[in-house]
Amino acid sequence: MENAIIDFLSRRRSVKPDKLAAPAPSAAELETILTIASRVPDHKKLAPWRFIVIEGDARARLGEVVAEACIAAEKEPPSHVRLDTERGRFMRAPMVIAVVSRVTPHRSAPEWEQVLSAGAACLNLCLAANALGYGTSWISEWVAYNQTIGAALGLADNERIAGFIYVGTPVDRPEERERPALADIVTRWNG
Repeated sequence: MENAIIDFLSRRRSVKPDKLAAPAPSAAELETILTIASRVPDHKKLAPWRFIVIEGDARARLGEVVAEACIAAEKEPPSHVRLDTERGRFMRAPMVIAVVSRVTPHRSAPEWEQVLSAGAACLNLCLAANALGYGTSWISEWVAYNQTIGAALGLADNERIAGFIYVGTPVDRPEERERPALADIVTRWNG
């Protein structure tokens, strides 16, 4: 018995950011992707996530912010090679979407549930883009935890980066990687 959704999910793979090229999703495709990304469990309808789309020249401008943050964060001056890498960080793919986890105090929606909802939004975003034929890579790296970069992205005190989702057209098909054996990760509780 074939099931197209199960087949799609069983083949889904991340694509390294530097293996993603133009084109990126169109405006209509992006709207579809973000709409699906927001269709996740959301206890008490708090929408504990939001999206920041970084594309075009904005990627290079954010790269300059990253290079400056790198200089400020390091004890020793970073090399020119390191700074060039940081400047080009968001240029690796034609589109990057920052998924922001936003926690709102609520007695019936614990913080952990809200953070998990943001993670689910990241995965739904990847799945929607993948279903449209685009490759994605959900990563954070040090830039997700840096306050200078968070301030440049306009993060509020109750927000943090859940991940940067790099989106583009895969240059080539990613190789399959080893997955954990179910026997190693599944147990049954019998009381």
